[in-house]
Amino acid sequence: MQTAQRAEFVCVEDYLEGEKASEVRHEYIDGVVYAMAGSTDDHNLIGGSIYAALRGHLRGKRCQPFFADMKVRMEFATHGIFYYPDVLVACDSRDTAKDFRRYPQVIVEVLSETTERTDRREKFLYYTQIETLQEYVLVAQDRLEATVFRRANKWVPEIVRKSEDQLQLPSLEFAMPLSAVYEGVKL
Repeated sequence: MQTAQRAEFVCVEDYLEGEKASEVRHEYIDGVVYAMAGSTDDHNLIGGSIYAALRGHLRGKRCQPFFADMKVRMEFATHGIFYYPDVLVACDSRDTAKDFRRYPQVIVEVLSETTERTDRREKFLYYTQIETLQEYVLVAQDRLEATVFRRANKWVPEIVRKSEDQLQLPSLEFAMPLSAVYEGVKL
């Protein structure tokens, strides 16, 4: 029988400094650092399609989209948390750090077998407490499906499953067909 090893506490400053030099990305939850697994080609195609469409739509506007390597920083009581969403859009002028955002407006996570439970539960609970977040989107990579949670709808899930239906983000005045989200993905 194996015994669990106690994780060593890492302060936020050491975590941020370590991430600058690391070839592997790590998420940070209340002093504990977790290495992130690599992603699949489908994962990258889906996230990249959403990012590219957002980048084109937001060009010249105050909001900025980020893909994969921008962290979201959250603090709750004594908890410091850093996640790497697949896509995020930040519009708040209070965000001045170069390597993380505190005030995202939209967060997109592409689901996988290993992350779906965390994305649907833990991250949902944390992300929806961010004062500026308007939409949280979960996109499946094994089936045609996007789930959108909106602050304006009290975080009740809205599911989009038809290729001709639109993935809509009203806070950004943005929409794209689900077929474009999955372009190049073999389902």
